[in-house]
Amino acid sequence: QVQLVESGGGLVQAGGSLRLSCAASGRTFRNYVMGWFRQAPGKEREFVAGILWDGGNIFSSNSVRGRFAISRDVAKNMVYLQMNSLKPEDTAVYYCAAGSGGWGPTKWFESGYEYWGQGTQVTVSS
Repeated sequence: QVQLVESGGGLVQAGGSLRLSCAASGRTFRNYVMGWFRQAPGKEREFVAGILWDGGNIFSSNSVRGRFAISRDVAKNMVYLQMNSLKPEDTAVYYCAAGSGGWGPTKWFESGYEYWGQGTQVTVSS
């Protein structure tokens, strides 16, 4: 079955950096969008960034553009989220997700993704 396993979360000071990794397995991800979402306490899960598995096209939210970068390694079945200039408001559980059917309007939302990882905690101290 499909498995998405995140790693790389932790505690970092404001202004610091972290790189999250997502190991994907269980199927071929051709024509999939691989996404990162986050959920802070008391808030809804929100889209952070997505990347097309095949072509590498990237989509990101306004709140992280210029600070976070998503990438993928097709040979290793890995997806990454490089997070720089972290702020306390970036504190959340970060989830890796996979959604079929290429990019479309649904991919900005949870409902556009069939598979989810368990999440990894990122805490940014001020």
